[in-house]
Amino acid sequence: MIKAATTMTRPPIAVSDIGSFHVGGRVIRLEGLPLRQRVSTPGGPVHPVDPNGEFVAGQMYVQYVRLAAPKAAGPLLMWHGGGMTGANWEATPDGRPGWQMAFLRAGCDTYVSDAVERGRASFAPFPQVYPEEPYFRTAKELWEETFRFGPTGSWHPEPARRRPYPGLRFPLQAFDAFLASSVPRWGCNDALTQAAYNALVRRLDCGVMILSHSQGGNFGLTAALNAPERVRAVISLEPSGAPDPSRADPAILKNVPHLFVWGDNWAENEFWAHSRPACERWHDRLRQAGCDVTFIDLPRRGVRGNSHALMADDNSDDIAGLVLQWMTERGLLGK
Repeated sequence: MIKAATTMTRPPIAVSDIGSFHVGGRVIRLEGLPLRQRVSTPGGPVHPVDPNGEFVAGQMYVQYVRLAAPKAAGPLLMWHGGGMTGANWEATPDGRPGWQMAFLRAGCDTYVSDAVERGRASFAPFPQVYPEEPYFRTAKELWEETFRFGPTGSWHPEPARRRPYPGLRFPLQAFDAFLASSVPRWGCNDALTQAAYNALVRRLDCGVMILSHSQGGNFGLTAALNAPERVRAVISLEPSGAPDPSRADPAILKNVPHLFVWGDNWAENEFWAHSRPACERWHDRLRQAGCDVTFIDLPRRGVRGNSHALMADDNSDDIAGLVLQWMTERGLLGK
């Protein structure tokens, strides 16, 4: 059984305000579509619906919590990975407080996003606006490929027959809860998503700090390139992609410190073995350009067994502590 998160084990935090908004997107118009019939509520009347008209597409949802007395140098923008939502930051699948609470307690205002097409960002008509079908993540893909809970061939629908990596840090009793947090995603919306993230960075005051995970990593690294004067720091947890050094100039990020954090068991995973080199190339180019860049490979530090779900593993608080220490050492967080 998954335990509910306890909220009274530590003193409460003083919050100034909580709210949300949508950012990005544009108005589009659809024409020439046939009328549809709809029942709005069980037992209600059938009535016609006209799908033609104006819609907004490409928007992103942002939920913020601002502290009464923040200690950080700027707000922390928390960007999730592919097929996921901002819920990944709010709590762990086994019911522990998530990284949002950890960074609020450390003194950061937090802005947690649901990117374009995910969660409360809403969707757009298919195929009129989104030209491709969405992807739905299976349990096998989550287990073996994306989140690296076990090697190829280790997944089985029966829990007792699954073969996780030895010493895996993810709480496997919460696997179904984690799988439930997966949402459909479209492979045709990267440009819309990047535009929405860029719009968020422009909307807030200068000095934001970007914390991203997986697919969100490339968006975060690119958003910093697009507005280096507005970004104070970039923190990337296992980014699945990175800017192309032949097309981007890392020198413009000389004053923007970068942190990369990686877990375990990626080398034998085909997807991650092909994805990580792009991150390493960008890291190397940032360093060559004189950027303050840190690369934490957890196994090389003797921390073994972490999955791709670094913010959900059973040592997630310790990893958050590493990030907070890095921020403090760079004057991004008050001691």
